[in-house]
Amino acid sequence: MRAQFVLSEIGVGLRRNLTMTFAVIVSVALSLALFGGALLMSQQVNTMKDFWYDKVNVSIFLCNKNDATITARSCGKGAVTDQQRHQIKADLEKMNVVDKVHHETAEQAYKLYKEQYGDTEIAATITPDQMQESFRVKLKDPEKYQVVASAFADRDGVQSVRDQRDILENLFSLMNGMRIAALCVMGLMLVIAMMLIVNTVRVSAFSRRRETGIMRLVGASSFYIQMPFIMEAAFAGLLGGAVACGFLLLGRYFLIDNGLALADKMQLVDFIGWDAVFTKLPLVLAIGLLMPAFAAAIALRKYLKV
Repeated sequence: MRAQFVLSEIGVGLRRNLTMTFAVIVSVALSLALFGGALLMSQQVNTMKDFWYDKVNVSIFLCNKNDATITARSCGKGAVTDQQRHQIKADLEKMNVVDKVHHETAEQAYKLYKEQYGDTEIAATITPDQMQESFRVKLKDPEKYQVVASAFADRDGVQSVRDQRDILENLFSLMNGMRIAALCVMGLMLVIAMMLIVNTVRVSAFSRRRETGIMRLVGASSFYIQMPFIMEAAFAGLLGGAVACGFLLLGRYFLIDNGLALADKMQLVDFIGWDAVFTKLPLVLAIGLLMPAFAAAIALRKYLKV
C-alpha cells in the first residue's frame, strides 16, 4: 500500500469532516483524561492508605473516676487500678501482633488537648481529671485491629478500644466515590466518542462512495479501501489521547506542585509523584489510538460493503 495515497486520503477525510473530527478529538480527550484521572486517584488512595495506616494506632482508653457514673460496663467499679493497668500493658506486650505500646497519662492527654483546642470555649471547661489515660498501640499489621479489640474491649478498667483508621475511612470512601463517579462519566464520554466516530466514518465513507466504487471495480482489496478510514479515526483518537495526556500533566503540575500547591499546604499527605503520571500516559495513548480504530472498523463493515 502506498503511504502517499493513505496520507492523502486521511487529509481529505479530516478536511471534509473537520467539525465532527474536532468533536471526536474533544470527546476522546475528555474521556481519556477522566480515565487517567480515575487511575491516578485510585493510586493516590492506595498511597495514602499505605502512608497513614502505617502511622495510625489502636487506642485503648482506660476508665477514669467519671466513667463509673456513665454506663461503661467495664468501668462500673470506678477508675482503672494500678494492677489492672500493669496487667493490660503486660498482656499487650505479649501479643504477637503488637509492635510498640505507649502509655499516655491523663495529664499528658490534657496537655495535648490544650495545645490543639486551647482557643475554643469548651477547652476552658475541661479539667485534667476528666481526661482519659490510654495505651497507644502500634500494630505490626494494621489489619489485625480486631485481635486487640476482642481481647481488651470488655476487660475491667478499659473504657473503649478505638481504631484510628476509622477516622480516615470517610476520607478514603469519599475519594473512592469520586473515582467511581469519574469512571462513570468517562464511560459515558467514551460511548459518545464511539458514536461520533461511527457517524464520522459513515459520513466520510458516504462522501467518498464514488472513489471507493472505482477502487472496487479495479480490484482493490477491502483492506486497501478501508485502511484510510481506519487510520483517519485512529489519528483523531491519537490526537485526543495526546490532549488527555496534556490534561493529566497539567493537572498534576497545578494541583500538587503549583497553583493550588497541595504538596506545600498538606505536607502530611504523601502525594503520588511524576512517575505515577508518566506510567499512565502510554496506556492513555494506546487506548486513544486503538479504540477509534476498532470503532471505525466495525462501522466500515456495516456502511462500506466491498
